[in-house]
Amino acid sequence: MQPNIQHSSKSVVESNRGFQVWWQMIRPHTLTAAFVPVLLGTALALKYGKIHFGLFFTMLIASLLIQAATNMFNEYFDFKRGLDTAQSVGIGGTIVRDGIKPKTVLNLAFGFYGIALLLGVYICANSSWWLAVVGLICMTVGYFYTGGPAPIAYTPFGEIFAGFFMGMLIILISFFIQTGTVDLTSVLVSVPIMVLVGEILLANNIRDLDGDKENGRRTVAIHLGKKKAIYLLAGMFTFSYLWVLGLIISGVAPIWTAIVILSVPKAMKATKGFIENTLPIQMAPAMKATAQTNTIFGFLLAIGIFAGHFL
Repeated sequence: MQPNIQHSSKSVVESNRGFQVWWQMIRPHTLTAAFVPVLLGTALALKYGKIHFGLFFTMLIASLLIQAATNMFNEYFDFKRGLDTAQSVGIGGTIVRDGIKPKTVLNLAFGFYGIALLLGVYICANSSWWLAVVGLICMTVGYFYTGGPAPIAYTPFGEIFAGFFMGMLIILISFFIQTGTVDLTSVLVSVPIMVLVGEILLANNIRDLDGDKENGRRTVAIHLGKKKAIYLLAGMFTFSYLWVLGLIISGVAPIWTAIVILSVPKAMKATKGFIENTLPIQMAPAMKATAQTNTIFGFLLAIGIFAGHFL
């Protein structure tokens, strides 16, 4: 059953149709999950020679468009299933709060996909056409993440898919288009980012645990329960930092990558926020801190890779 949207209050709806509405629709706080992997993959490619900045910026824009489109598919399909209401926490709210037509949101998402496809042609023409297959798979996963009869995000596999496709795979593609290959270092360095991107979804599912359970979802957080899900969250943070330490000790990553430790306070804030709060609105800052940890960690890791190359 879909939420009852009152379209009669036309003046209110129209007054809300500003840039802020459209900007909020793409959920900008999630876009760093697309930016960081591209930056890191490019940083890793430096050891093979010069960077092709045209490919870098094209890959960056395409990744941002796919992430934004995925968010809009989420907005559309959650509305169609009656899961979003004007009181829902953590949604863009473009449809249920701002009165934008669902079809407009869906068409814009496909429009973003279309632009990403065109950018993909440029990337393939300057690297390998095999990437067309990989790119199409990524876009398909983005659609079925919340679309289709059995959305991935509603299953225990959401974190795995998010981490692999929006974390590790983007890093490896960004690395490949610059170097023409994928090496062991690029795979190993991408692991903590894969974990942290998946952790963003876990944080979201911890916050929405009660509502998701009522709506028949079967996320990892629901299977584990809140307490154990928070333990998993903390464990994933810990794993990411220890993994970088292992990379440094083994000589895979330069000592400069130890700078990621500066993101620890955000990780602690996120974990503490989930432990101390129970209501979704109260846990929203903790989820934001989780996303910020991913951004800061990934950005600092990239800086450490750059420093290791130039210093």
